Amino acid sequence: MKRIPSWITYTVLRLLVFAVPLAILLLFGVVWWFSVIAAALIGLCLSYIFLTRPRNAVSSELYAVRHRTTPSRSEDDDVEDAAVDAGDSATPRAVDAGDSAAPRRVDAGDSATPPQNA
Repeated sequence: MKRIPSWITYTVLRLLVFAVPLAILLLFGVVWWFSVIAAALIGLCLSYIFLTRPRNAVSSELYAVRHRTTPSRSEDDDVEDAAVDAGDSATPRAVDAGDSAAPRRVDAGDSATPPQNA
């Protein structure tokens, strides 16, 4: 059986901690907007007190995902890298920027004068 991710568990518990007080306040006939505000505050306090363990589990999983040391590589990546490396040796050499025989490309922001054709 597959384990339920901790972020789903924490989210469901947070929703329940908000929905139960909201339902109780609405059943007692409290104005809806005041019930929503009161349920949010009650849910915040209860989740801070009682949901420490699920909150820590979610934060540690997020930290682990964010600070992975080695990215996972698949066999496809290795095959693709080998093909690219093999293809680099077959392609002609690019023209060097310092080569005076090659025409120089001038960008719009380039302050140098364009080459003159003879």
